[in-house]
Amino acid sequence: MKFLKGFRKQEVLALLYRIFLAYVFYQIARLLFWYFNKDLIKVDSVSDYLKLAYHGTAFDTTAILYVNALFILLSLLPLVINTKKGFQKVLFWIYFITNGLTYAMNFGDFIYYKFSQARLTSAVFQVAEHESNISQTLTISIGEHPFVLIWFIVLMGLWVFLYKRVKVEEAKPAKLLPYFLSSIVTLCITAVLVVGGIRGDFKHSTRPINMVDATRFVTNPLQGNMVLNSTFSFFRTLNTNSFKEVHFVDEKYIEENVQPYKEYDRKVENRPNIVIFIVESFGREYSGAFNKDKNIKDYVSYTPFIDSLASQSLIFPNTFANGRQSIHGMSSVLAGIPSLTDAFTGSPYSNQKIQSIVSVCNDLGYDTSFYHGAPNGSMGFLGFGNILGFQHYFGKTEYNHDEDFDGMWAIWDEPFLQYFAKNVGKKQPFMTTMFTASSHHPFKIPEKYKGKFKKGPLEMHEPIQYTDYAIKEYFETAKKQPWFKNTIFVFTGDHTNQIYYPEYEKGMNRFAVPLIFYSPNPEYNLKGVNPEIAQQIDIYPTLADLIGYNKPIRSWGRSLVSDKQYPQIMVNSDGNTEQFIIGNYMYRFDGKEIVGVYDQSDIGFEKNLIDKVKTPEVEKGKQVAKAWYQDYMDRVINRKLY
Repeated sequence: MKFLKGFRKQEVLALLYRIFLAYVFYQIARLLFWYFNKDLIKVDSVSDYLKLAYHGTAFDTTAILYVNALFILLSLLPLVINTKKGFQKVLFWIYFITNGLTYAMNFGDFIYYKFSQARLTSAVFQVAEHESNISQTLTISIGEHPFVLIWFIVLMGLWVFLYKRVKVEEAKPAKLLPYFLSSIVTLCITAVLVVGGIRGDFKHSTRPINMVDATRFVTNPLQGNMVLNSTFSFFRTLNTNSFKEVHFVDEKYIEENVQPYKEYDRKVENRPNIVIFIVESFGREYSGAFNKDKNIKDYVSYTPFIDSLASQSLIFPNTFANGRQSIHGMSSVLAGIPSLTDAFTGSPYSNQKIQSIVSVCNDLGYDTSFYHGAPNGSMGFLGFGNILGFQHYFGKTEYNHDEDFDGMWAIWDEPFLQYFAKNVGKKQPFMTTMFTASSHHPFKIPEKYKGKFKKGPLEMHEPIQYTDYAIKEYFETAKKQPWFKNTIFVFTGDHTNQIYYPEYEKGMNRFAVPLIFYSPNPEYNLKGVNPEIAQQIDIYPTLADLIGYNKPIRSWGRSLVSDKQYPQIMVNSDGNTEQFIIGNYMYRFDGKEIVGVYDQSDIGFEKNLIDKVKTPEVEKGKQVAKAWYQDYMDRVINRKLY
């Protein structure tokens, strides 16, 4: 092809070399970061270190491409003058100013990590905002650790030296048309590669990698900080941090009205196994058992098995999710941590020690595991699971039968749930979580089941029936297992999905999910319908209570099966405003002020009573909402989630 004659080989090779140098120096920075913090981050062997460094390459790629996007663009734009000395000098300064400044972030962490126990994030702006002695602190830190500055100067000098070893010789394009055509093709290919590199991969089933993903590859969550680099953690958290400490009430008020620590005293001799189902996109709208008293005209249920199971269970028809996405559901259900305007799991504070139903079960000698049929690490589950302390993770890799892959997201629910039923229980007691996958866009079911399930007005109706069927088949297998009779099963949704009935279009009902506690063991008395407001973050304390964990637990939720009357504070966020249900009213809070007060029955937020109702209950509700928010921010930011 003629346009290939204009291919700018020496310029492209020089660009690749210069980007390669960035990878080399990022790996050197990783080694130095570990060396300065080796007493805090344990690495057992050279091979262990090399594994961490290898996985860190993905995070280095994102950081390097962020920083060098302008440099790459200018290197490849067909400007004709690209090879001239003046232009190459401009490229040189752009390259080293951008890379030098961002590379320095990693060196700051050689010192800063000892105090923060986390990589540098955009939260540093919040710290700087309230400090007037930043320059003084920096000067003192450099004085106390001169070798950090020396290493930076030496390495930047070496980087400049190596950069200059490969020069671009001045050359005019022989023919302009091939020159421009080949440049455009090169730019297009590079743009695709850069986008993939910044995201972390090209797969449809994964979202851009974030800080939680660093713990996918480690045996100890602290090692996630070695996989990361400070440039990545800083850029990935830009414009994502609404976490700021606030002060509305004193600590005594929080202790009395929020009560972030709960303690239960149930006596349990034979601890039950725990199986938690977080069902993908399982909105309460789809299940008839949760809509009997909703008076919805021409209502149709799409979960016949769940409905039958609910009739033998303890169910909560007024349950709400504490987040908007799958990873929010995981943190809410397992760790009792809701997601507010910004998700905790995507925040600079996600990688910290967290008390959860996982850690509680680990303390009691349970075997703990997490199952999700998607490619390992999808949705951030593997990374966050490691933070929570799951002893085992089973994903698409462990399942190892790719013929059952749905081609988009994960292994189909039916075969993966059969694997789940047969694979757990080798050690008892056990606590395990299954996160299903098939009830999700693009709303497909296996070819062999086409025509088996009734079509509904929503695309979602067919795959939710398939998942319901897969759960039915799971129970047929589970009933035959020796662990079945002494097991407590929990079912909820991670978040809602498509909406058909107007009742579920209302603001608060967009968080409406089911909640079921079932056990074939009558000893646990998990029967009946409880109309109280419930939420995902109640699941963790409820299970801690049921298994007889009698130590204090950090939880904003409460046990739904205890006689102890802890405060009932339901919370979630629509992405802009935090929402609370406290007593007979709902409150909307913008982080500073209560901006809405609504009757609890007004789930569509149609009538704001903020200027009309000034009763003692409402005034206290406003204060409790602020107190809860204050405690949440304090615990997340100051790493007090244990």
